[in-house]
Parts: sequence; C-alpha cells; structure tokens
Amino acid sequence: MKLTTVTHVSLDGVMQGLGRSDEDRRGGFERGGWALPLFSGESEAYLSEVFERADAFLFGRRTFEIFAGSWGRVPDPAGKPIAGPLNTRPKYVASNTLTDPDWAHSTVLAGDPAEAVADLKAASEGEVQVHGSGALVRSLLDHRLVDEITLLVYPVIVGQGTRLFPETGPDAALDLIDSRTTRQGLTVQVYRPGGRPEYATTGGPS
Repeated sequence: MKLTTVTHVSLDGVMQGLGRSDEDRRGGFERGGWALPLFSGESEAYLSEVFERADAFLFGRRTFEIFAGSWGRVPDPAGKPIAGPLNTRPKYVASNTLTDPDWAHSTVLAGDPAEAVADLKAASEGEVQVHGSGALVRSLLDHRLVDEITLLVYPVIVGQGTRLFPETGPDAALDLIDSRTTRQGLTVQVYRPGGRPEYATTGGPS
C-alpha cells in the first residue's frame, strides 16, 4: 500500500488550528481559523480529488476526533467529494488510549505506530492517506514509511502554534513531483522522500 501524507501549513510551517477558531487551543494557541479564508473553490476542487482517490485513511487520535466530530456528522454524506470517502472507506487511528472509535468503518491500531503501519502497508493495496496528525506524520517519516508528501502552503504567517517539523530532527531530501498555485496564492507541493540531503563540503566556489 502506498502511504501519502496531506498537510495544510502556513508559510512559517504552522499546522495547528487551521479550521475553526476554537478547533485546537493547546499551548495557549489563539490564532485558529487561519486557513479557511484562503481556501477557495479552486483548492477545494483539488482537495476533493485527493480524497476521492484514497482507498483508506490513517489518523492520529487528536485529528481522528476532530474529523469524527465534523466530517463524521455531515448529513447524507454519500456522493459528497470529501465527506463521502471519509464516511464510507476504512479509517485507521494509531492510538494506545482509544478503544472504541465512534465512527463507522474505523479500526484502532494499538501498540507501536510504526510497526502497526508497516504491517498495514504490507497487508493492503491502494493508497492510504494521512491528513493532519502531525506527531504521527513525523514518526512515519522518521521510520521511512511515507511514500509521498503533499503540502498545501497558505500565504500567511501565523507566528505561533505547532509546526509540522520540529526545530531539531532527522534530515531528508525531497524530490518535487508536482506543484501548482491557486489564485489566492495557496501553493500545492507534492514530494517523494529521496533519502538524506547532500551537504556542501568546506570551502565554497572559487
């Protein structure tokens, strides 16, 4: 199974609280709702295509609960480009604390997340998408389980909040395989991990 991640980030890398203003106020975060004003019909059409091609979804617990409380409660989701796939296709949540997920077609992956996801990839075909779920994404990248990274980068500097990548962590080279820009200035960048980066040796060009 191909594992892809889809993450909305500000220009300074923040991924916290992109939807409603009260969606996630951990750590005293007060600037939620920064993405929606820039999320146009153009970017919505692109994201709808992304959700439609998914065979399954994988979440960390917090993102799973946010999605279940919003997309999981859409009335008559059948036929809707985002709500439809989310409500009818298999969903997996990596958690050692959640035991009874209150969303149809959901399965808890307990134990070590990397091992559980590696087993899931080996046993299935198609594409499993990870939306949001920053801690899970970082763990999967550290264990080289991610096949493709999609970043939707919004032209806004949030200035506070949880970022997708920490200040220190493993390094990685990325190969750009697709990019586009919406009229609102939102850029979509699709990458494949390409091993470790190359670093210049001491001494620059003469």
